Amino acid sequence: MSFSTYFESFDTKQMLKDYPVGDAFVDRYTNMSRDELHAVQDRQFLKLMRRGWDVPFYHRLWSDNGIEPSDIGGLEDITKLPVYDKTDLMASVNDYPPFGDFGGHENGDARDPLIFHTTSGTTGRPQPLLFGPKGREVTNLLVGRMYRWQGVAPSDVIQSVYGHGMINGGHYIREAVTHYTNSIFLSAGTGVETRSVNQVNLMRDFGVTVMVGFVDYIRKLADTAAAEDMLKDIDIRMICGHLGTEDRASVEKAWGGAKAYDWYGVGDTGSIAGEGPERDGLYVWEDAQYLELLDVDSGQAVASGETGDMVVTCLFKDDIAPCIRFNTHDITEELAGANQTGMVFKRISGFKGRSDNMVKLRGINIFPHAIGSIIENRADLTGEYVCYVTRDEKGRDDMRVVLESRGGSDQTQLADLLRKGLGIEISVKLVGVGETAAASQIDVRQKPIRLIDERGL
Repeated sequence: MSFSTYFESFDTKQMLKDYPVGDAFVDRYTNMSRDELHAVQDRQFLKLMRRGWDVPFYHRLWSDNGIEPSDIGGLEDITKLPVYDKTDLMASVNDYPPFGDFGGHENGDARDPLIFHTTSGTTGRPQPLLFGPKGREVTNLLVGRMYRWQGVAPSDVIQSVYGHGMINGGHYIREAVTHYTNSIFLSAGTGVETRSVNQVNLMRDFGVTVMVGFVDYIRKLADTAAAEDMLKDIDIRMICGHLGTEDRASVEKAWGGAKAYDWYGVGDTGSIAGEGPERDGLYVWEDAQYLELLDVDSGQAVASGETGDMVVTCLFKDDIAPCIRFNTHDITEELAGANQTGMVFKRISGFKGRSDNMVKLRGINIFPHAIGSIIENRADLTGEYVCYVTRDEKGRDDMRVVLESRGGSDQTQLADLLRKGLGIEISVKLVGVGETAAASQIDVRQKPIRLIDERGL
């Protein structure tokens, strides 16, 4: 039987030409104008649209909204297309099980290579995540070139605490590092896959210099290393994870001054933006991703500096499971002004919270993840917290924030700090180090739980 293998099914040299890595990446995009970048995006978008019309999911979505192929003449017409989100993808899965009809792939012996993962399924049935070889490799490349721009070198030993199993994270981070950085890679995984004590032993024994993953668990590992008297034997110089509104300063201090870098992406899209060497905001990889920031209520574009839902179009994903105006429901804002690197790309401030995880208390919108930035740089707190939302018999909603304290914290003072930061009065409860772990599930989840809604809605 004859069929194309993974690397035979697309042109790898053309991919590296279209999406350069290393010095070629920096040279191209520090010497490109916004008009030149727009022309690149426009060509990719038109190719993507031609592929989109061949995918049943998009053909149905667009036709149901009265759109015909001739209506979209270029990127300037993208707002004519409807936005969709995970709810629409899961409806597709229900109607066309088990993969849905958004992949656009063939079944049987004629099928090209297909990479399959799922989301974690923590909020319900896991969502299928599908990639073709080209889409997958560009996804890997975007992370690998980001790491290199931030300073990762072939001499580094990288330990990853991203999870594996069916979820995408750990797998494509491994591919990003091994395919595009030449660094040695340790796929330690979560605390369930490799116990925390064993993780710090790996760091010491193999000379780990860079850690990648979610900052919550990376910070916890510093406490484990300290408890095992191993911090002096581990020399972490760099951390690259998902800081969001979490405490950059505390994780850097915990690991002896290592520099922490932030980046953002979701399972459907891969990396969308990341910090550069100057750490002056997250640069949107605009040669590969077209990012819109839309008002949560109206769906209209927001002005620079205003927060909005991140709606993403993967310009490169024109083989399997195209992604065209996908609403992540993650909130951010665009940063104005010139950047420090000379890059042509726009910048965002990073993950601010989820519009579908927003809590409205007495008319005020609250994003639980914002608490991380409010309590940063406090030596008396570990940075770990969980929010509980309740409703009393009179229908009044309240939020209680449980904070981990190392001792010496003033509960009243912290309640006042959060009131000023959030714009509303909430209650605070202090607990000891590690006492939020059972509720946040930090040891078993890539993304700890920060909000527990007990209102029974």
